[in-house]
Amino acid sequence: MALQIWIDADACPVPIKNLIFRAANRLEIQVTLVANSYLSKPHSPWVQVVQVEKGFDVADHVILERMQAGDLVVTQDVPLAAEVVQADGYAINPRGTWYDKQSVAAHLRRRNEREQLREAGLVSGGPAPFSAKDTQTFAQHLDQFLAKHSQ
Repeated sequence: MALQIWIDADACPVPIKNLIFRAANRLEIQVTLVANSYLSKPHSPWVQVVQVEKGFDVADHVILERMQAGDLVVTQDVPLAAEVVQADGYAINPRGTWYDKQSVAAHLRRRNEREQLREAGLVSGGPAPFSAKDTQTFAQHLDQFLAKHSQ
């Protein structure tokens, strides 16, 4: 099976999508954006868009149903990343953080702790704004991954 890249696209920053589109065209890798809102598709035979119904985790379920072992999933959703890793896929968030079998449990625990603090009103706000440094980190990690896995 050839490598495929799946993007949990509703919350994926545009600079990250554009990096992935350029890599897909250069290396002829299929990319699928999955979203519950309309997304315009770049003019590329390597990029497709799947629009799903609105609803909790609908896009996640479509990605999990269709991905194969060895595929790459780009997502900010830690529970989705945990399921991807469990299904022998690779998961990375748009800031360049890899999720693997060793690290995903810790990421889930921290996510759940932050969620509990937010629900209790002890923490407000979210992550820092997405930055050019985040894009650069993601680009470096994506290039390394593709050099290893796209032959």
